[in-house]
Amino acid sequence: MKTNELAARLTSKFGEGILGVDEFPGLLGRVRFDAAIASKLFHTFRDDLGFAHLTMVGAIDWIDHREVFYTLWSDADRVYVMLSANLPSDAPTIASAVPVWPSANAHEREAWDLVGIRFEGHPDLRRIFMPEGYAYHPLLRSFKIHEPEDLEVKVRSE
Repeated sequence: MKTNELAARLTSKFGEGILGVDEFPGLLGRVRFDAAIASKLFHTFRDDLGFAHLTMVGAIDWIDHREVFYTLWSDADRVYVMLSANLPSDAPTIASAVPVWPSANAHEREAWDLVGIRFEGHPDLRRIFMPEGYAYHPLLRSFKIHEPEDLEVKVRSE
């Protein structure tokens, strides 16, 4: 499959939910999509297009919005594809990919912890690097280094 064929297939199925399919070096392409179709798009890539493996979920704070991206692998076609969605900075929320690809679990927790992306339907969305109760997401561009006395860190007693 070529990038233009992928674009035609996805556009015919999702219409305006697909914002673009771009050529991307080393990949089948980069699929930009509306976050509202995330769950259905994930199922389509796994069930219809043969992308059985999610290899990475990442997130970036672009100040005026946040971007979440997914890298998928197809054994049959031996090719990667990237999915990308822009989310509003004031409510960066998207459906979790964990029900489709369980390998998304730790990646989504990391994106939540460091960039503040909320993944709806994630089975255990909690901090992975920062302590529980930490009020900040350190990879946000608005993050400022705080003095220790300014922080209130809640510690879980066991």
